[in-house]
Formats: sequence, structure tokens, C-alpha cells
Amino acid sequence: MEPSLIAPPPWTLTGNGVVVLYHIPASFNRHYGFMSGYQQRGYIGAVGAVVLADYETSEVGPYRELLYIPGMVRVGGKLTFSISKIYVSTYDSLWNGRRNWGIPKELADFKRSELPDGTQVYKVGISRRQFFEAHVKPWSPRLPFSNRLLPYTHVTQQLSNTLLRTKPVACGHAQLASLTEMAADPLFFPPLHHLTPLFALALPDFRMTFPLPIML
Repeated sequence: MEPSLIAPPPWTLTGNGVVVLYHIPASFNRHYGFMSGYQQRGYIGAVGAVVLADYETSEVGPYRELLYIPGMVRVGGKLTFSISKIYVSTYDSLWNGRRNWGIPKELADFKRSELPDGTQVYKVGISRRQFFEAHVKPWSPRLPFSNRLLPYTHVTQQLSNTLLRTKPVACGHAQLASLTEMAADPLFFPPLHHLTPLFALALPDFRMTFPLPIML
């Protein structure tokens, strides 16, 4: 099925979201990580993450996203991050994300609400079956951030039999947050409620560029 919008890279996206970092054991990822062959072969581990994003603007319009990064992998002699499970709320994002960068997006339904105490509630499901829920409460002052200062910011994904490396650039503001609840159905997403997060960051505003990928 063709999308309503065909949008080649680069993309510029703005919005808000949450990043939760974990030290994820290799045994957890072997059972629950949804890793593909190249991710398993080059698996290093270290720090993984869950990202929830509410894109207010993009080349394919607004959409929401839930993704899992199982940890670092070594590809072509370099350390890189790689997404093993990802859901988005629109077909245009799914189709273009797969075509442009090899990102294995799947379609899901998203709900987001805010409780009176400022806790942000995220729910994700498919065909009325909810498989993920997270409650995140931001609490610290907002500080500027940019991923340009990080040593490893590129993402490697696979399109057919070709590996693609992309170096997204993001900036905005971040604040520390408490993850007060997390639950996931392992049939659809890693059950990270079995692990203790290192920390969570709320991103109340960000701007990100996804450039043209490099073929490896």
C-alpha cells in the first residue's frame, strides 16, 4: 500500500518525549530483545533505552512513536546504536521510515494523557489490545541538551540486505523524571518492568534532523 506522503530524507522533526536508560543484561535481550541477525552478531550491550516521542511536526505530519534500543552493536568495526522494536501511529511514518532508513516500524494506537500532579501517561496497543503503559513524572529544572556532545550518536539499521548508518542530530531541553510505572506485554515489546532504570529524562521540546543515511 502506498502512503499518502512520500518524503525522502532529510527530515526535520520537532516535538516532545521521554528517554529511559537501562543497563540491559544480554540474557534479557536474548529472550525479549527482538534483535535481528546483524544485531545479535555484533551485540555489545552496555546501555539500552526506551524512547517515547510525540512528533508535533515532521515531513509526514504529526505522529507518535515507541522504540526499543537493546544496547550498542559493533558494525563495520564501529560502535553504533540500533533499534530492534519500534511502533508508530501513522502509516506514512511507517512506510517512509522503512524506505528511507531501514527502520522496522510497525503500526500501533497511542494514547497520551496528563494527571493532575503532572505525571504523563503513555499507552500503546494494537486492535484494542494494550501492550505497553508508562507513567513518567518530570521534576527537575529544564536544561539545554544536544547529542552533538555524545561520542556515539549514529544509528545503524538494515534495508533488505544493506546496512544503513544515519547520524541524527537533536537539541532542545531536558529534565530529570521519575518512572513511576512501566508495564509491557513481551509478545509485543520487551518487558522492562523486570529491570530497574538507570534514569529517565523528559524532553519537553526538541528539534531533530534525520539526514540521508550512508550505505555500509
